[in-house]
This record gives sequence, structure tokens and C-alpha cells, in this order.
Amino acid sequence: MTPASRKKILIIDDDPGIVHFFTALFRENGYETCSAGDGEEAVAKCRDERPDLITLDIAMPKAWGPRFLHRLESEGLTPPPVIVVSGMAAARHAVPGAVAVLAKPADPDELLRAVREALG
Repeated sequence: MTPASRKKILIIDDDPGIVHFFTALFRENGYETCSAGDGEEAVAKCRDERPDLITLDIAMPKAWGPRFLHRLESEGLTPPPVIVVSGMAAARHAVPGAVAVLAKPADPDELLRAVREALG
């Protein structure tokens, strides 16, 4: 995969351990990454980085998952495909348009499979 063709994944999670794990996993599998620790930072990253896919934790400071997506749309930005990765039992209902919903701790193979399916 050439650098120009690499897909970029925005990891949105307030747990530095999750961000580190996902970053390593995605980079080892040929993806570029960027990350945000809260909803406000995530909106700025979407605007500046234009990710191809988002992994989204639901419970986070400064605009939890669905509120972050609503804010993106209100600013005229179309969100890329979203994979929800959350420890919340109701996460599957929080983002109706999510391409996948995975429970924490996410299985690396299942996460990569969801990413590949979403990005083609």
C-alpha cells in the first residue's frame, strides 16, 4: 500500500490505553491514524484530518458520541463511517447509522474485520 492510498482512521476515546492499542493495531495493518480524547477535539480533527473512518467511544467528556456526530453535521461536515467501540450496554442504540458496534474490550480481529468491511 502506498502512503497516498492509505486510509486514515480517527480514534476517539478518552482512555489513552485504548488509543495506544488501536493506533498500534491499525498502523501495523497499513492504516494511518489520528486520535482525539473528547468530543470537541474530535470535531477539530475531523475538520483538519478528514478521516476515512472513525472508531467512537460513546461515553467521553465534552460531547459524548451521538452529540459529537450531531455537531459535525451541524457544522456541515459529513461524518465518515463510524464503528462504535464502547463498554456501554446501550451503545448499539446510541449511533443508529454505525457500520458496526463492538463491546470493550474489542477483539482485535473483529475490529479489523469491521474496519476492512467499512473501508472496502
